[in-house]
Order: sequence, then structure tokens, then C-alpha cells
Amino acid sequence: MSTSGGGTGGWGGSGGEALLVVGDVVTDVVARHRAPLAPGTDTAADIRTLPGGAGANVACWAAHEGLVDVRILARVGTDSGDWHEEQLRRARVHAQVVRDDEVPTTTVISLVDATAERTFLTGSGAALRLSPGDWSPSLLDGVAHLHLSGYLFFADTSRETALIALRAARERSVTVSVDPASAGFIAGMGVGRFLEALAGVDVLLPNTDEARLLTGLPETADAAAKLSRQFPLVAATLGAGGALVAASGSVRARVPPASARAVDSTGAGDAFTGAFLAARLAGADEAQAAAAGCRAGAHAVTVMGGRPPFR
Repeated sequence: MSTSGGGTGGWGGSGGEALLVVGDVVTDVVARHRAPLAPGTDTAADIRTLPGGAGANVACWAAHEGLVDVRILARVGTDSGDWHEEQLRRARVHAQVVRDDEVPTTTVISLVDATAERTFLTGSGAALRLSPGDWSPSLLDGVAHLHLSGYLFFADTSRETALIALRAARERSVTVSVDPASAGFIAGMGVGRFLEALAGVDVLLPNTDEARLLTGLPETADAAAKLSRQFPLVAATLGAGGALVAASGSVRARVPPASARAVDSTGAGDAFTGAFLAARLAGADEAQAAAAGCRAGAHAVTVMGGRPPFR
């Protein structure tokens, strides 16, 4: 894969132009509390139920950034399938949402404090039951790039599905990206096992905590550089510090943050990923794509939840 220059830089296979996301669609319950949580009693909060999921958020931000053909494969419960499909349609994402009649849609409770930092309580549900039977190689028809949500790698069934999709993409010379998704879940799975599962991925999109965990290095730049010896392109987000891009064992670009008044940091990394991928597919180089990602991430923290507002 080429990691520089104009055009799609080798992004694409089968003559396609679409972005396919295989990932998670979840129901987010976002609780924004200005005072510290008071154990054993009440804490006032602004609480909203919103559509979410790392994979779905990425797809919606890519569409918001102007990518015309964005698709997603995911699994939801029958309890809220219609609502989630409608939310994706309104975001201009072409959804193949598999209905699961045995378990409900995965729910995530996001506790957001006065600094906009969030803590997740993640429930089990349909998202990680995405199965090989839900996948078809025809889903790659017309696809230029496949993005896999890292959350899929933390359960046996969804990991098998993600690996089938990864192999199918490689056979068609379709580039593949992964966001590691959760430092906590990576630690539970084991770093070595997680990295082994990602063999063949072209683009890794970690945040600072994930990059450090995956390498054992304290500096994000060093961690990204090390990861880029295994993955051809690494775009690491630094929170309020912007982002950096590494390839072939060295940092190639550092991108400053975009200014924003943070309300809720939920989905900021997903916004970066969606905008980064959309920009690359539109012909931007890595630094330009990372700058687009930083702008989208800054936009994301100004609203509650992980999705862009509807245009």
C-alpha cells in the first residue's frame, strides 16, 4: 500500500469507491454530570438516549464529511432495529443491519464529567454476535476500503467474522483499517493475541492509551513509530494534542489540534477515523487526512453523543 501522495494512493480494490464498515451499532445512554458522582444517593445529570457504536459512528462521520457511498454491516436486537436503521438512513449510510431476536441491542452507558471525559459501562448484546453467516463476499462489491471496528475482536463469534472479512478484502486487494477501540478490552484479551489477530491490516488508528499499551512504550510518537513497522500506516490521536502519522518505523507528520469547547468526548476518536478515511478516499495525503480527522474530532466534542448532527 502506498502511504503518500495524491489520488487514493492504492486505497481500493475491485474498482470500487465505497467505504464498508463492519462493526457495532449500539444504543448509547449518555449521562452528563457536572458534579462528581455521589455514591449511595442522587447526582443531577443531563441524560439522553442516542444512537451509537464505534463502527456506526465512523460510518456516519465519513458520510458527514462528504463520502457519497458509505455502508455498514452490523447486528442489532429486534427491540430497536427499526430506530437504528432510520438513524443510519438519515445519516446517509447504507445499512445492512442483521436483526437478532434472541438478545437486545447492545447498550453502552457513557458517564461524562465536567471536563467532558467519559467513562463507559458496556453491556452485552447483539453487536458482538455478528456471525460468519451474516457476512457475504458480495458485500465488498464496489468497495474501495474496509474498516473493522476493534470491538469485534473481543468476542469469539464477531472476531471470526472480522477475520473472514479481512481475508476476503485482502483477496480483492481492498485496503483494511482497524481502530483498536478499547485499551481495557485489549488488556483483557492480551496484547500479543490482539496484534496477532490484526495481521494483514493496512491502517491502524489507535489513541494514545491504546498505542502505549500495544507497544509498552511511554511516548505516543515512539509507540506509533513502532506500530508502523507492523502496520503500513498508523494514525494516532493525541486527544487535545492533535494527531500524528507514522509509517515505515518513523513519524511522518504531526497535526495540531483544532480548537473546540468540549461538552462530551464520546465518539471523538470515531469522528477522527471517519473523517480520516473519507479524506484518504477522496485523495488526501496522510497529513491532510489527519487534519480533517482532527477537525471532525473537535466538532464531535461540542455535541452530546458520538454521531454528527444531521445536515
